[in-house]
Amino acid sequence: MYDVSTRKRALALVAQGRSLNSVSRETGISRAAIRAWLDRLEPLPRLAPPDPGPPACERAYAYLLGLYLGDGCISPHPRSNGFYLRIACADAWPGLIQRCREAITLVRPGLGVYALQKKGYVMVTSYSRHWPGLFPQHGPGKKHERSIALAPWQQTIVDAHPWELVRGLIHSDGCRITNWTTRLVGGERKRYEYPRYFFTNVSDDIRRLCTDTLDGLGVEWTHCTRHGNPYNISVARKASVALMDAHVGPKY
Repeated sequence: MYDVSTRKRALALVAQGRSLNSVSRETGISRAAIRAWLDRLEPLPRLAPPDPGPPACERAYAYLLGLYLGDGCISPHPRSNGFYLRIACADAWPGLIQRCREAITLVRPGLGVYALQKKGYVMVTSYSRHWPGLFPQHGPGKKHERSIALAPWQQTIVDAHPWELVRGLIHSDGCRITNWTTRLVGGERKRYEYPRYFFTNVSDDIRRLCTDTLDGLGVEWTHCTRHGNPYNISVARKASVALMDAHVGPKY
């Protein structure tokens, strides 16, 4: 049996976005007990989130916006008026995981950031009442099923830090690969390799945001349809790849 103050402390930690495992380790209370207390609670009425104010670091925000549009989501906490920001990052790219965590910390200093391990990836997660205000693209359903447009203040940040947005988009839903082909030279078939960037996203709006930003940066791109789906943006021209290498680079 646990007294009322112990229960309140445990539930307050959960309301901050902590996992049941971490609260259990800190308090010594079993996860089953904490889960049972949560099940007995009535959901809180959902209040309008407060104005978060501007991001603390606009450069980091532009990068985080790209990650969110590519592989991120915002979901309400079931027992509080806060929200989780979650960014999926593959285990293969530990540098990406670290940069994602750093970006969240720079955008909202003082917030907790933790990584939930999944099969083949981690969900970099942070809890705050402010996430819907910082990412007004949040809404019900999947991003490609609703309109995605930047708010004027977001566009101002992207205009100031366009490469950071492109880097976030490529690091989430893009890649840098090496293509190859063969040619006959003097009767001998030779192999040639060349680097190429791809960005793949089902949302027409998010792809357009990517290509509009690339246009402003002088990066040449083309649509690349695969299996009948026009979801791929390709950057293959040598000068444009060099620009991308200088400002984006491969995931690591």
